[in-house]
Amino acid sequence: MTALTNQAFNGMNNKTLKKLEDQVIVITGASSGIGLVTARMAGSKGAKVVAAARNEDALQELVDELRAKGRTATWVKADAGREEDIKKIAETAINAFGRFDTWVNNAGVAIFGHAMDVDNEDIKRMFDTNFWGVVYGSKIAVNHFKERGVPGALINVGSLFGDRGTVIQSTYAPSKFAVHGWTESLRMELEKKKAPVSVTLIHPGRIDTPYNEHATSYMAKQPAHIGMLYPPQAVAEAILFSAENPKRDMYVGSQAKALKLIGTLFPRCTDKLMELIMYPTQQADRPSKPREESALHQAGYGMHERGTNEGWRRSRSLYVKACKHPICSTAVAAGIGLTVWALIKRPRT
Repeated sequence: MTALTNQAFNGMNNKTLKKLEDQVIVITGASSGIGLVTARMAGSKGAKVVAAARNEDALQELVDELRAKGRTATWVKADAGREEDIKKIAETAINAFGRFDTWVNNAGVAIFGHAMDVDNEDIKRMFDTNFWGVVYGSKIAVNHFKERGVPGALINVGSLFGDRGTVIQSTYAPSKFAVHGWTESLRMELEKKKAPVSVTLIHPGRIDTPYNEHATSYMAKQPAHIGMLYPPQAVAEAILFSAENPKRDMYVGSQAKALKLIGTLFPRCTDKLMELIMYPTQQADRPSKPREESALHQAGYGMHERGTNEGWRRSRSLYVKACKHPICSTAVAAGIGLTVWALIKRPRT
């Protein structure tokens, strides 16, 4: 069922979106991590790249790198939490290339700390970037596609914590919950109006990026992913596949899909599980950096794809590979469903 709804939602088919080599793609948060990898990958596939972020030096270096390889790219310094800056991104794309075909809302910031300890102004600033940046970008993109009358792709990057709350990132998770709710609601309204827009929500699991180094921390220990990690290339692969193929959702890593499933079926057990495993797996055994060095209120360092996380670094996401092929993803979904059904129906002794 998941594969069928992913494949055919909005009444769009795989032929309505352009191939990447014919696209102009806008990417926010392009100076590091997922955004940086996506910009590089999009350029390698022939797309014209509009890279946006707060780190001007990193953007200039990225565009110089792409151009040196024969790619077509431009950049714009922009804070995703400011509506006027989002408008500037669209203007840059239109002035440089006359249009854009895919808009990726990827920019994000994080806070590690207990909900009652985090300063309200910091929470508001995080929502400016994580939620309002998505709202501003979505409106700009949808209006552009509707005015042109040519199908385009809006891709919003959510999180596994947008499907399930957690400890320590207890103020970050609600910002991603809001992104998920916005994306689903907007998608339905656009589908009802038969608007020429493919709306995709990306659900990354734990990704090996500088996300934690850029985060603001109220904890004594440095934020880090400890455990199974997926490469940012897997997220970029999901994003760029969705730029060419209308998809409702793309989960990066089986952990993202599994957390959503068990959280829905067994919410109280999931509470206890999260309380048990999330404290040791979100903190490294070293002191946390001062909060003023974080990227919440200023640009973080750029041009780094990976972070200082610890654990099993996967080379790819098999779940993303499966979801690119409807028959395979249907089999995966059926297998998960049968496993859960068997556990529920198993005779109790």
